[in-house]
Amino acid sequence: MRSHYKLIQTIMFGIHPDNNQPRLLSLGSDRVLVEYDLPNSSKNDLRILGTDRIEQSGIPKCMAWYPPITKESFILTANDQYKMKLFNSTTKMCRKTLLGPTYISPLEKMIILPRINTHNPGKQYLAYITKDKVGLQILPVDGNPHKSSAIISHPGGVYNLACSYDGAYLFTAGGEDCTVLMWEVNIQALEAAAALGGTDLIPFYALLDGGREGELFKELEDYFYYAQLRSQGIDTMDTRQVSTHIPLVEVPFVMRALGFYPSEQEVEDMLNEIKFSEYVDTGKYVTSIDLGDFIRLYINHRPAFGLSVQELQHAFDTLGCDSESGEKTMERGQLLQLLQIKGEHMTEEELAEYFTTLLGLNPEGGRCEIGSYDSKDAAALLEKAIPSKMTHQIFTVELLGLQTGVSEEESSEEPITACTSAMS
Repeated sequence: MRSHYKLIQTIMFGIHPDNNQPRLLSLGSDRVLVEYDLPNSSKNDLRILGTDRIEQSGIPKCMAWYPPITKESFILTANDQYKMKLFNSTTKMCRKTLLGPTYISPLEKMIILPRINTHNPGKQYLAYITKDKVGLQILPVDGNPHKSSAIISHPGGVYNLACSYDGAYLFTAGGEDCTVLMWEVNIQALEAAAALGGTDLIPFYALLDGGREGELFKELEDYFYYAQLRSQGIDTMDTRQVSTHIPLVEVPFVMRALGFYPSEQEVEDMLNEIKFSEYVDTGKYVTSIDLGDFIRLYINHRPAFGLSVQELQHAFDTLGCDSESGEKTMERGQLLQLLQIKGEHMTEEELAEYFTTLLGLNPEGGRCEIGSYDSKDAAALLEKAIPSKMTHQIFTVELLGLQTGVSEEESSEEPITACTSAMS
């Protein structure tokens, strides 16, 4: 049978947490997680129990059963955008998105090490390989970059990873070098590096431009408290109730103000992550978020290396037509139509509101905070403001206001973190 229409990245056997039935799952480059119906399958008849699309834009690379260090049963995945995600093993709902190791190339394979520290049963570790490195990660994953460490194992490429029965040794297989290397796991070095990186929010402050004393953090605080005013109504003379939390509905607006523009699916994942964060323990939904948790959410969900102009260039190369100058262009009508029928499509009113806001055509120069948007005469304004033929450069610089001076390769030459080696 054909369960995926693209390459299968990995398969995984397991036991169902509710009925102890055997499970088989496969993860493909088509972004689909497939679970098979083993009890009702036979030797020549493997049946599918369910399929779930787990990624919107990223390509999943590997997965593993998350160890039972939480009350909820999870499947851990890693994608090519340097993100690790936790999915409920039963409902397949995305429960957390976390910044993974950022060592030039994404994770290619990961395995959970057998429990090493018998004195602390809640502490476990994950081993992984990238294109040419082998590394360790302290569990639970939370986006702290100091909890991960990696070193080059096979410069020509590492193709597989295995561990000893007790988790004390790792084995990596190279490709061009035709070698198998044995590594001794040094947990003490990994824990020391994590301790030196700081606790609580200190590691996350370091991932903000300028740190806690930088302009971005100050802007974040301003946006955070302005969101409280928004939630209470801008046009009011009532006494303001200032607190340390903002409602969940304000989270997407603050994210966009900081320069991170999540899709509607990403917004839903973020809100669900907060909303159900305490449900297993208390049975209640979380309806607000404080500044510390918001910083963690922002660091973990934003693109690991910022906005990619190359992705916009690829979109124009794919959808555009050749012009006389040899540059890919799109007709204005074609662009507006694609935005309304493809992907997370927009309505005509949404399209008019977003473009008039980007172009500064609203009376206040942006979106009006008071009242609703009036789309009257928007069509005429857009026809006048948007060129009849759109190039990648015009769309990126003039409409979105993005700078194109630094390439993605230059911005990602150095990894976000570099920790002390935890293996020898």
